[in-house]
Amino acid sequence: MAPKPRGGKNPRGKKKKGKHGENKDLTLGSEEAEPVNMESLGHPEIYPLVLTTKTQEIFSCRIDEDVTDEQPYKLIKKQDILADFQNRAAVSDFYPVKKIIQEYPGDEILVVYDKDFEFGLNFYVIGTEEGKENYLNPPEAQEEQDEDYIPEEIYEYKPPVSKPWVSLGSEKEIEEESVTTSTEQITYMISRKRADFGAPIKFSDHNASSVKDAYIECTAYPDKNFVIKQLEKDVGMQVVPEIKDISTQTRWQYPRNATTQYYPREFLEKEKEIFGQSKPLADFLNNMSTSVEIALQQNEITNTFIDDWKTLAEEEGTFGDKTDTHLKEYQSFTDLHNLMEKMVTCVSWHPNIYGLIAVSVAVRLSFEERVYFSGKLLLQPSLILFWSFSDPIHPQLMLESPDDIFCFKFCPSNPNIIAGGCINGQIILWDITAHASRIEHVKTGSSRSKKATLKPMFLLEPNDNKEAMYIRHCAVSSIENGHRKVITDIHWLSDAFEINRMGSVFENRSGICCQLVTCSADCTICFWDIRQQKSTTFQSTEKKKEESIEIPNDVPSTFLHLDLSWKPLSKLRLSKGETSLDHCPVKLSLGKDHLIYKTQGASSLHTPLKEKVLVQNIVVNTEEMNPYHNLESGLANLLRPIEDFCTKFFVGTEEGEVLYSDWKMERDPETGRLMTKKPLSLNTVHDGAIHTIQRSPFYSDIILTVGGWNLAIWKEGLLFGPLLQSCCAPKRYTSGHWSLTRPGVFYIGREDGYIDIWDLLEKTHEPAQSQNICITMITCIKPWAFTAKQQFIAVGDYYGTLHILEIPWTLSHPSTNEASSINHYFEREVKHLEYMEQRKKIREQERKEMALEREKKKVKPHQKGKDQLEADLKMDYESYLELEKTVLFNLGLTKVTDTLSFVDML
Repeated sequence: MAPKPRGGKNPRGKKKKGKHGENKDLTLGSEEAEPVNMESLGHPEIYPLVLTTKTQEIFSCRIDEDVTDEQPYKLIKKQDILADFQNRAAVSDFYPVKKIIQEYPGDEILVVYDKDFEFGLNFYVIGTEEGKENYLNPPEAQEEQDEDYIPEEIYEYKPPVSKPWVSLGSEKEIEEESVTTSTEQITYMISRKRADFGAPIKFSDHNASSVKDAYIECTAYPDKNFVIKQLEKDVGMQVVPEIKDISTQTRWQYPRNATTQYYPREFLEKEKEIFGQSKPLADFLNNMSTSVEIALQQNEITNTFIDDWKTLAEEEGTFGDKTDTHLKEYQSFTDLHNLMEKMVTCVSWHPNIYGLIAVSVAVRLSFEERVYFSGKLLLQPSLILFWSFSDPIHPQLMLESPDDIFCFKFCPSNPNIIAGGCINGQIILWDITAHASRIEHVKTGSSRSKKATLKPMFLLEPNDNKEAMYIRHCAVSSIENGHRKVITDIHWLSDAFEINRMGSVFENRSGICCQLVTCSADCTICFWDIRQQKSTTFQSTEKKKEESIEIPNDVPSTFLHLDLSWKPLSKLRLSKGETSLDHCPVKLSLGKDHLIYKTQGASSLHTPLKEKVLVQNIVVNTEEMNPYHNLESGLANLLRPIEDFCTKFFVGTEEGEVLYSDWKMERDPETGRLMTKKPLSLNTVHDGAIHTIQRSPFYSDIILTVGGWNLAIWKEGLLFGPLLQSCCAPKRYTSGHWSLTRPGVFYIGREDGYIDIWDLLEKTHEPAQSQNICITMITCIKPWAFTAKQQFIAVGDYYGTLHILEIPWTLSHPSTNEASSINHYFEREVKHLEYMEQRKKIREQERKEMALEREKKKVKPHQKGKDQLEADLKMDYESYLELEKTVLFNLGLTKVTDTLSFVDML
């Protein structure tokens, strides 16, 4: 058997890499590509190739039949291969070595079967006659050579011979990978005159283009001349089959009512008697009675029906991605019928009806512009718009007012009663009871015995309520006796109490909200009573007035007694004390005992929608009697006073001050006039007007204030300062509101249209995230929780658009112990403030003691005695003589003996 040619083995199926790194398959070939030989492995005459089964049958070189291990080669005529080229062209397996076969000098070509794939493929062709002879007839000397014989090697030095360098493409790869500077380097030298060294420098503003050698900004721009094109890139990839996860569930398309009745299987009477007298049963009951008693006791101690999955970790979605933490746009409302440019001033959700929200708008004009366009403004109505989710284009109701409304509130006792504050200082009352059917569709069945059911606005037919209805106000306050400037905040007092002119608190027998409190930029806080006051002198004049004025048919007479004659019950002025000026309140926050909407968010979190719809039955309809028609005159003499009632409240001023004062008035001992008490605390934290001052719905003594460029969180009763004060924001804050369902979350609106969402569990020094809502200033924010799964936040902007955003799961659902964690944080901050206040007192006491010590050490001359003065003079004279002696001795004018004698003389 002829030996096989020597050469390095190539792994089966391995691809060779070209000079530029591309992979080349040994089985591929073309007319342009040269056949692959084994020159690099020392066998230039060998050309590997693949012979398919079809080709093996044509040339009779079938594996294990024509070509075996004993005879692994086959001589094929050259003419047969050339004929195969003509028949099959490029399909022929010999096509990669076509050029070698055409230039082969002999008539027969040797094809060898490569069983072990030493050269990479199953066959290879020997392309020279010499190689064929060496394969068929190997030298005999090589076969007879003894394997144990090792010939002696004689080393002969051969000097190296220089050979011409053959390029294989490596220099191109080196040039491509090398880094060369393509641009010419530029050198700059910056110098200064020597006379200017150390001279004072004065900076000033000037135009860079008008001064020689001034700084001009060179902005970056793309230059096509210096674009580097990547010719080659090493990339590693891994081929993975595409995976799809698909699940299906059978739909129940035809539901049917089905019932199953079970009957217990009971023992017969005979069986009962047998088992009742059975001893094994009695023994079993006696043995198991102890275990049953223990199990019953354990059931009483621990709740066996608790959901363990909820206690293992927090609810699903607490740690969501960014998409779960952003507010999502749900709907937006804009008044398209009004030609004047207006802004949103106040927003309030309807307390009972889902998807109904009231918005007040005002013209975007300054005081000078209002005076200039006063005639034109009289032709434009000032409105409060009622928007519904069912119709984003047409308002459902429009409440008219004599001037722009800047604040309004629904009455907690009856949502059909609405109170608002105007820019001219008047308070307006509306009664929409007659129009309640427009927003609460009354639908009766076929039988008259069925009661009327209230349906929310979004369930009505789309053809209903297309035309908006204008509703006139019932009453407006007296412009002479009310506020002098715009009313900035308004609140209904609770139905549990009422106050008198002195500010004393009494019980409210009517059981409905009858009093209001307002604040204005004219530095006053007014309390109002909507009931008819007892009067004897003006009864006849009022009757004549009522007879002379014709009441329109569409205006209810609920508050006719207040129209144009309504006066405040009492007025408060928060004096600055040392000066005659007063504080200018813009926002109020009443005490925890008279929070009207403190439980709206918390109660609505767990209240299903069906229950909310049923709550609407409380709303007074036109057919029922309105309790506001028969109100008694306020503050009767038999009212019982309420003791230990907190009459303190927080006030935010126009200068950014936060006051904690008392509305209860006291008499001046000198003049006998009623005066407002001095504020208990005054803190200046904000650097601008306060836009929000609100109590937390979870902690009645925690207050959030927003104004200027920062915000602060306060605790009632702590007069040292705020618990939390933010740093300066990038833009001014314009509004804010607590979250209704998470104790540590609140929303802050900015003048650039962003909302900062603060999460005290995550960060306390900066907002957890900021989200852009609109392109202009946010004027008001009002969240509302309908169900546990659906919560919204209403955002009004400066351009008059109302944005309804859906609150995500992470911002609406609190974590497991969030309330206790936030409470612990507030308690820790309280301890920190108390400690700081104690340290201030200690430092102040230490400074006083140090000052006293310094005063004691400083003793004035006239306080010294005569003997002390003589002793001081003698000491000074002796020191003078000692100095004189030293000086004379150093000058050589005296000797030691002289100095001694001189001292002895003394």
